[in-house]
Order: sequence, then C-alpha cells, then structure tokens
Amino acid sequence: MRRRAALKLTVGAATTAIGALAGVRRALAASRARVVVIGGGFAGASCALHLRALDPALEVELIDPDRAYVTCPMSNGALIGLRTLETLTVPRTGLEGHGVRVIRGRVASIDAERRRVYLSHGPARVYDRLVFAAGIRFLWGRPQGYTEAVAAALPHAWQAGPQTRILAAQIAGLRAGGVVAISVPAGPMRCPPGPFERASLVADHLKRRNPRAKVIILDANNHFPKQDVFTDAWRDLYPGMIEWIPVVDGGAVDRVDPGAMTLYTSRGAVRADVINIIPPQAPAQLAVEAGLASDHGWCPVDPEGFESTLVPNVHVIGDACIADPMPKAASSANAQAKRCARAIVLALRGRETRAEPLESVCYSLLAADRALSIHARFEIADGTLKTAAATPPGTPPADPAPSAAEAQNAVAWYAGIVADSFGV
Repeated sequence: MRRRAALKLTVGAATTAIGALAGVRRALAASRARVVVIGGGFAGASCALHLRALDPALEVELIDPDRAYVTCPMSNGALIGLRTLETLTVPRTGLEGHGVRVIRGRVASIDAERRRVYLSHGPARVYDRLVFAAGIRFLWGRPQGYTEAVAAALPHAWQAGPQTRILAAQIAGLRAGGVVAISVPAGPMRCPPGPFERASLVADHLKRRNPRAKVIILDANNHFPKQDVFTDAWRDLYPGMIEWIPVVDGGAVDRVDPGAMTLYTSRGAVRADVINIIPPQAPAQLAVEAGLASDHGWCPVDPEGFESTLVPNVHVIGDACIADPMPKAASSANAQAKRCARAIVLALRGRETRAEPLESVCYSLLAADRALSIHARFEIADGTLKTAAATPPGTPPADPAPSAAEAQNAVAWYAGIVADSFGV
C-alpha cells in the first residue's frame, strides 16, 4: 500500500509538473505574440514603434524593401532647393533601436487563414496580428499614354526620391517664359493639398528667376482643400502666374503625347515645357490580392482599431484604407497607427490603454517663408468616422490666414512627426 501510495504521489507530482510546464510554455508563447507590419512609411513605422512602446514584450517585425524612407512631406520644397532629399531621408535605425526587427524584403503574398506572410526571398513570417501599411500604387495608363516608362520624362514626383530629382532639374532648366503644367487626378489621392503647394512653390521659384513663366493646373476636380486661401495667396503673391482649370472648364487630362509635350483635355491641346502628371491612385496591388480591397478599390476598416472588415486579424492603416473624412496624409497615418497599436495590444493582451485622438494637420507652403495649415479632429459615431464638430474646450481656433509663423510651425511639425513616427 505504501509503495502504491508513493507511486501515486510520484505520478501525481509528475503530472502537476508537466501541467505547470505546459502552463509556462503557454505563458511564454503568449508573451511572444508577434505582430508583422508591412510597409515602413509613416503609418507602418508609427505602428511598429508604438506597439513596442505599449508592450515591450511583443515581437514586432517590419517588412520593407528599402533601406531608408524618403518622406513625401516637405518634398515639394526639394523641387526648388528649400530642402535636399538627404534631409528628407529617414533611416530605419530608430526603429531598430526601439526593438523593432526590420526585415528588408518584398512581400510576395499573404495567407490570412494560416497567418503567414511570404517573402520573395527568405522564410515566411508567422503572425498573430498583421498590419498592412504598404500605401498606394499608381494607375498607369491614366491619362492615356502615361506609362511608367513615360514617367522618366514626364515625372509625377508623387513618391519622393529619384522622381523628385528629375522634376527639380526640369524646373531649374525651364526656358525663359516657359510653361509648367501640373495634372491633378480625380478620386482619393495621397496629400490632397499637395499639388497646390507644389504650384505655389514653383511659382515662388519662377517669380525670382523666370518671372514671365507660368504654372497651369489642370484639375480633374471642381474644388480643392483651402481653395479660397490658396487662390487669395496666388492673387497676392503671383498675379497672373498660376492658372487653375477645374474639370467643369475642361481641366481633366484625357491623353498625353510625350513627344510633342502636349496634354489633351476636352477644351483642346495644352502644350507645356515641363509636364508634371500626378496619376490616379489605388492601394498597393498586394491589398487586392490579399482580399483587403473592396469593389471600389480601397480597403474598408473598422475605425475603432482599423481592423479590416474583410479579413480577420489584419489591420489596414495609412493611404490604403478607407477612413473618410480623414485625408490621406502623414499626420492621419500617424494617428491611425497609434489607434491601431492600441487595438492590437488590447486584442492580444486584454490590456486597455489610453485612446489616442484621431487628428490630422497638414501644412502647405505658399512660398519659402509663408504657409497655411489645415487642422481637423475626428470622432467615431455609430461605427463611422466623422469630423468632430468643434475643437476641445480652451483650444484657440486656427488662424486661416497664411503667415511666416505657419512656415516656421511647418518646420517644427515635420521634425516632430518624423521623430514620433521613426524614433529618430
């Protein structure tokens, strides 16, 4: 009896030990939950950085093909020498310093059912939660004749980098009294005020160096952000230099002839010496292949945590998601990333954290020393994002008039959001 009792005790202790070990293993597995982030721009970098800040025990991997990121904000300034691309290039070292594992590579496919991300080269990455922040792609062939090859001669410069250098060189070499044409697409696009900031800065440059030159904006829309402020500033700063043609007046470009340097609209042919075509945009092709994009082309999300409404355990932030009325801008991407990081930590850990406000601020330079800003706050009502009706109590209203102070604020804002997003 004693031997049986001792044996029973030994077996019981062993079973308890095995159970305890299994519990430890489960706890370790839980503590090593992995979040994979695709895309290292403002959205992806911000999310990876803030995931680590909220829960340092999380494994966070960020996949991006580029060694560094060149920011689109402030890149219009690089077209006229206010900035250099080097000052807009952000390394990944800040993320790595905060414990984010940066994997340089291209994603070939996503298997949401098995929670795996497959790379063009290297082992698949397994995730508990996936964040898709791969941004946009350009819809080549719109307008007719505008291909990726043609963009080498007629740059879009809507992705900062080599295209920025091409357009900058063309602006610098514009003949006396020449014409710069900027084509603005219809539909959702990255940085909606960007084309009009670009026209302003080009005019500022030409006013000093080529005062008989002209900037024509061919717009496939009838309105643009802060239109009254922009047009008042153009009238004041660049009288007769900038012409904006809306779609109702034939502003939509249907076809381009690169050899003849001519754009064709419903009002006829427009010849220019420098042609800057900004093509229509859509989410990265990977979003479509992964089933994240809806029939109208963009990625629907639940704004509480920016989780896809089409694919479970995948969040979509930044330019690719449908987050109207939030603009597709760096500040929106940063705000969405923080809200997304909070939701992921809550889902994986059950740990509640402070809800970051959903806000955006966009600065547009009207001249080297003059800028305007667009501020907005957003709230979630009945599962839908809406523009907040009022600023928080005690907050002074934003001054709509452009000023030198706003130009200084733009510089400070840029430094702040880069640090907050990339940890540098």
